[in-house]
Amino acid sequence: MLKLFLLFFLSLSLLPFISCSDDYESFVYAGCSETKYTPGSPYQLNVESLLTSLSKAAESSTYANDTSSTASSADPAYGLFQCRADLPISDCDSCIRSALSQLSALCPAATGGGVQLRSCFLRYDKESFIGKPDNTLLYKRCGGAAAGGYASNIFGMRDAALGSLTTAPPTGGSYRVGGAGYVQAMAQCVGDLSPQECSDCVESAVAQVKAACGFAVGADVYLGKCYLQYWSNGAYPSRHDHVDETGKTLAIIIGILAAVALILVFLSFIRRAGSRGLYSFFYSISLMHPWTKISFI
Repeated sequence: MLKLFLLFFLSLSLLPFISCSDDYESFVYAGCSETKYTPGSPYQLNVESLLTSLSKAAESSTYANDTSSTASSADPAYGLFQCRADLPISDCDSCIRSALSQLSALCPAATGGGVQLRSCFLRYDKESFIGKPDNTLLYKRCGGAAAGGYASNIFGMRDAALGSLTTAPPTGGSYRVGGAGYVQAMAQCVGDLSPQECSDCVESAVAQVKAACGFAVGADVYLGKCYLQYWSNGAYPSRHDHVDETGKTLAIIIGILAAVALILVFLSFIRRAGSRGLYSFFYSISLMHPWTKISFI
């Protein structure tokens, strides 16, 4: 089983993943197995072959699963990818390539790993998970609370919009959209589920988003084999909502560094001007200013 971790609990060294310019490739979560494979082992070769195959498949499809046992039938690697159904093939290909790159960086030598980006998902493992339902809640993101709590008419619309997702569309498929009033909703299951298994997963997602996000005007939930989103009046939770504290911290640090730089430049200018007394005065003030003292915990 993958040991999941959320991006906003990671170190600042991983923050570049947040600032991806293409929103459909923005990072959501990742998970890695605790066990590692031996470098150069048959399993590593099977994983590399599998990921190469999935990358190739993403050039012409929005979903594929595969099993690789080229190097050793005793150590097969199982994997799949899926893009949002309304994503153009070219964007799906780009999203999966980004997921592969991040998976390599986040889960080096892991026997199993998965990465969820905004519009695509990639996973591989030593144990077969293909075709097996999984309604485990992996990640949630809740927007702000609606004014008036549940008394707000938004929640009648939300419940109707979410309820419309639990019935399989007449055309079949794993991608579902719904709406009521000014609330919109969408859900998608991984392509290895049957229509009934997909409906079961979406029903579980509906129940879990209501329980986890309460009166939120918009929310996302990602389960093992499906995800669900709803939003209202453009109040869809920004991808930066869940890293709000990190964003504030970075803004403070940048402000501090800018202030320090300005002080140093100013002091250097005064020193070059030969104003020794004035320099000493400003220097003593700068030492007392809390912005000139930066510490990282």
